[in-house]
Amino acid sequence: MEWRDDAIILGVRQHHETSTIVELMTRVHGRHLGVVKGGRARCMQPLMQPGNCVAVYWWARLEEHMGKFRLEAMDFSAARIMQIPFALYSLQTVAAHLRLLPERDPYPVLYEALQLLLEHFAIPLLAAEILMRFEMRLLEELGFGLDLTCCAVTGIREDLAYVSPKSARAVSRSAGLPWKERLLILPSFLYQPDSHPASSDDIRNGFRLTGFFLARHVWEPCGLTPPSFRNRLIKQLLGDVVFL
Repeated sequence: MEWRDDAIILGVRQHHETSTIVELMTRVHGRHLGVVKGGRARCMQPLMQPGNCVAVYWWARLEEHMGKFRLEAMDFSAARIMQIPFALYSLQTVAAHLRLLPERDPYPVLYEALQLLLEHFAIPLLAAEILMRFEMRLLEELGFGLDLTCCAVTGIREDLAYVSPKSARAVSRSAGLPWKERLLILPSFLYQPDSHPASSDDIRNGFRLTGFFLARHVWEPCGLTPPSFRNRLIKQLLGDVVFL
């Protein structure tokens, strides 16, 4: 059994004295682990870093075996990520999210979102939007997607302002106003095409929205706590971002 693919390194851990087990997010083969022989060698250390983009060749005797990787560098993104705390927190958050999904199942949209994140870490506001959309897609892949197509009460598609915590469906401003204290705020950029965050409230409310449903449907049922890196990146983002 063998295949080739593009991938992003999510994590690395020691395996015996000279090798490493590398966790990748691949374009076609999903999240995948494999052994890199000699991965602990000094000359391999610049490559063996989370965030780097690599071309990977995997082989094993049987498909269910962990198998071995041969990696070739495509982009040493890790060197840039390590210089930006927000970028490091984002990568660690995404890696924790991806570990919620079954290993080896393909998630090409999430792979592309991670690739976009790596390309835009230097623009925190844009990176935050990408990360929120990543979390929205993650909920969908896990079977808990939000329905933001129209108001759950009236059926209208305009001026959606809230999300029901019970049904995960959008609610218009007029229909939701009497119960707004019980509803989650829906930033307009999450349902309007070609729209982007316009304030720190948009960022705060967007992460609160995705975090609520991740907690209800994923973290709490699995006995997990939210990734600490996620809270750190939100705090840093809200403290550092300047909206023009």
